[in-house]
Amino acid sequence: MGRAFEARRASKEKRWDKMSKVFPKLLKVITMAAKEGGEDPAMNASLRTAIQNAKAQNVPKDNIEKAIKRASSKDVENYELVNYEGKGPHGVLVYIECATDNTTRTVANVKSYFNKADGQVVPNGSLEFMFNRKAVFEIEETEGLDTEELELELIDAGLEEIEKTEEGTINIFGDYTSFGTLQEALEEKNIEVAKSSLKRYATSPVEFTEEQLEDIEKMLDKIEDDDDIQQVFTNIA
Repeated sequence: MGRAFEARRASKEKRWDKMSKVFPKLLKVITMAAKEGGEDPAMNASLRTAIQNAKAQNVPKDNIEKAIKRASSKDVENYELVNYEGKGPHGVLVYIECATDNTTRTVANVKSYFNKADGQVVPNGSLEFMFNRKAVFEIEETEGLDTEELELELIDAGLEEIEKTEEGTINIFGDYTSFGTLQEALEEKNIEVAKSSLKRYATSPVEFTEEQLEDIEKMLDKIEDDDDIQQVFTNIA
């Protein structure tokens, strides 16, 4: 699970290395979190997470503060969280999470991405069982941090797996329902989290050829460039 996540994330981050696209997505999440749970990060766990992830992508502090203040503006859009599922080139399965102020526009765009790639959007719920939803936290592997001890301490908070990466970070995994308890446990231990999110992992990952991946990546590029798209998950091994 972890290794597949790292490989997929590396590929995604390479495509998302465009500030003009990444920053608005992250700031949108901050505004949504502040509007829903209040503008004080100390009292709003969702906002703390959104700010944390924005900082990890080097979003300027001023931009973050503006996004928080924007939540109280009368002109702020009402965003709706919607998901779409589809089958793309060579049968790849795709699960898309969106935050949009216009579902008509978003679904039309998503359908066009699949149609142009000889794929199709399928009814919601069709692929739900093909993905496991997990809470994921990334922390730095600091001197003196005993991962075996940390693993034991986090089990009661919902920990399922701890994995060290070659980049010197540690990924912490749990069921998506344990996101809050794991977050609280890490905060209580004063462990700084670099990134955290809810991810979907394919239950049966599939190997594709390089030629097939080229076709798939072309479609994913277009999907992930859409301002309404927040996260995209596939069954690529």
